[in-house]
Amino acid sequence: MDGRRAFALRNFDPADLGPLREVDEPRARALTARATARLAELQTRLYAQNRWALLVVIQGMDAAGKDSAIRHVLSGVNPQGVQVFSFKQPSEEELDHDFLWRTSRCFPERGRIGLFNRSHYEEVLVARVHAEVLARQRVPAPLVTPRIWQERFEDIRALERYATRQGIAIRKFFLHVSSDEQRRRLIERIDEPDKHWKFHSGDVALRKHWRAYQRAYADAIGATARPHAPWYVVPADHKWFARLVIAAALVDALEELRPVFPKLTPAERRELAVARRALERG
Repeated sequence: MDGRRAFALRNFDPADLGPLREVDEPRARALTARATARLAELQTRLYAQNRWALLVVIQGMDAAGKDSAIRHVLSGVNPQGVQVFSFKQPSEEELDHDFLWRTSRCFPERGRIGLFNRSHYEEVLVARVHAEVLARQRVPAPLVTPRIWQERFEDIRALERYATRQGIAIRKFFLHVSSDEQRRRLIERIDEPDKHWKFHSGDVALRKHWRAYQRAYADAIGATARPHAPWYVVPADHKWFARLVIAAALVDALEELRPVFPKLTPAERRELAVARRALERG
């Protein structure tokens, strides 16, 4: 989604597999492995060139597969060139700042991939669905009007436009999981001991707000999708398919930047020659 066409989340099937079928899972896993290998190559060039950066935003309901997607897609990249941030409940310091402060200061440096597991979009999702969250942000009362969400969309668009003008490419992914699949995964977390740590009782309570969250996501994606900062609505009922989509999209994003290894100047080449001769002499 790049904002050039009307957007309706209901038109996207969380179980969609595109041209693939469930029997194609082994093939899809192989394609994902190839994509992650290519991603590692491109990331090395991005880091060496030290000009561009890539910001990856991952959003989705609980149990949509955000953590596992990040783990699989970034499995082959050099950790030195990747910065991963997970934004949970804001601290008191963060609440004393504007709603974009805690995420904007984490935008990636040149040459790096920055990945946000949840992001500034929480401020137009969680804060919109749960009025008490907005209240804790201490926004002056005259500024909390019916237009606050549209104003925040405007601010987010401005921030992302600014970032791309500074050389930060942006790709945003919404892992679109169905209510039935989310319920199945939450039950799995209860039934399997090695997944108990993932379960939080609040996840069940949040299911009561499913429709409100879907409306909030639809509004946020529709309002902030732009050609320079597109959204990908990723069918997430099949984790293997979601990982393939994300990996392929990130490869495309980096290939658009065309990162290359820096070319040495004549003086730098002479320095290398001197260093080689010194090493050969022992």
